[in-house]
Amino acid sequence: MELRQFEYFVAVAEQLHFGRAAERLSIGQPAVSQQVARLERELGVSLFDRSARTVRLTAAGSRLLPEARAVLTAADRARLAVAVPASGTATRILRLGSSTGLGDRLAQVLQALRATQPDTEAALVSAPTRARLERVASGQLDAAFVRGVPSAPGVELIEVWRDRLLVALPATHELAGPSVVELPALAELPLRIVSRRLNPPLVDLLLGACAAAGFTPILGAHPDTLENTLAAMTAGPASWTVLYEAHARTLHLPQVVFRPTDPELVMPTALAVREDATSRTVAPLLRACAVAAHD
Repeated sequence: MELRQFEYFVAVAEQLHFGRAAERLSIGQPAVSQQVARLERELGVSLFDRSARTVRLTAAGSRLLPEARAVLTAADRARLAVAVPASGTATRILRLGSSTGLGDRLAQVLQALRATQPDTEAALVSAPTRARLERVASGQLDAAFVRGVPSAPGVELIEVWRDRLLVALPATHELAGPSVVELPALAELPLRIVSRRLNPPLVDLLLGACAAAGFTPILGAHPDTLENTLAAMTAGPASWTVLYEAHARTLHLPQVVFRPTDPELVMPTALAVREDATSRTVAPLLRACAVAAHD
């Protein structure tokens, strides 16, 4: 067995999709499929239940997942133990799980952390919310940003800020004129949003707000990326989507406008750390988050 086989297996197990796992690993999907199949042959078990439309972990795959994560964590620690910085000064690696849509807040956190902890280097890891929480609990990550999660086993969730959601609209639409969009005014426009399976907190927040405003949104097609969603929204019939304000600040698209809503849509962001995490790990990161929240 090879480390890359475990790495590919964990990526597929977290994404439950070979294509998305390959994108995360920045390699071709055939290579992922081949290495996972080779791992299955070496272990003599099926790790995934593959059907025409879904990928699921088998019982053997579920048992292997925490062990594979432990192997990868041990390999990372081994690399760090023998690494010799060019400066001769030991550098501490902070393994930090990031979330989509953090926008300029993530850069602010990293800059503030660097200013107060120059000997600390952040290694960013992208993974689905559940996978990030499991990695924190297992020690594979030191901390992770998550949204809309009330609790999780083995971790402590510390709210660091509350993110406002903005409506994205074609710049030519009549609702793009006002500085604030009344939520009921969007009732006749199709909403482009990810499936609830991929982001339950966001979908529940938005659909709940729409219901409170007296309507059920018309669901339109949602391309696989935000970039494609915004392009489709401006090229086709009028529609709308939402994104976090911190993310919107990093986008400069003349064909799209971003507007707050009335009532406001707000999502809490938390820092997930292990229940037994020490202040040496948590305190500097929380101070950096406070800087980002203030800015």
